[in-house]
Amino acid sequence: MSRDSLRINEEIRIREVRVTSATGEQLGIMPTREALRMAEEQHLDLVEVAPKAKPPVCRIMDFGKYRYEQQKREKEAKKKQKIINIKEVKLRPNIEQHDFDVKLKNALRFVEEGNKVKVTIMFRGRELSHPELGKEVLGRVAERLGDSVSIERNAKLEGKNMTMIVAPKVQKTSKSKKSNKTQSEGGNSNAKD
Repeated sequence: MSRDSLRINEEIRIREVRVTSATGEQLGIMPTREALRMAEEQHLDLVEVAPKAKPPVCRIMDFGKYRYEQQKREKEAKKKQKIINIKEVKLRPNIEQHDFDVKLKNALRFVEEGNKVKVTIMFRGRELSHPELGKEVLGRVAERLGDSVSIERNAKLEGKNMTMIVAPKVQKTSKSKKSNKTQSEGGNSNAKD
């Protein structure tokens, strides 16, 4: 809930509310003025937590502390999420080898950083009548990137561009390789005895 959606203290203009204490104990239905007086006596705020209920539910709590903890939780959640960007590499169907290598190097760098890469072949004029040239270039890109990527979307012609999206592969094989090594080492030590 955002600060704007919660009404507190005098902003609550309804006549009667259902009140819960700071500990979560039900205090029952009472006039809003009485609930406000109770909150003020405890040096806390009256916060409307369920405005659509009949009657609306309000809680007596320290709103500043509640807001602070909520922001802290949001910040933690934001830290934990991984943002994957889509980077784009643009090529031409008749690209020279050196230019191709430079573009491929950039694509590889983007993949290593954990980003998805959209490889775009741009056609001009009569080049559009030979889409197989674009597919060939995209095939070379996929081949050269090899096992470090998985193709998320195959080559697709959209207007004057042909695109393919590649994503970094998830590295889970390193654990299984280690377990295989330890098993084979264990097997060898038994054979020696």
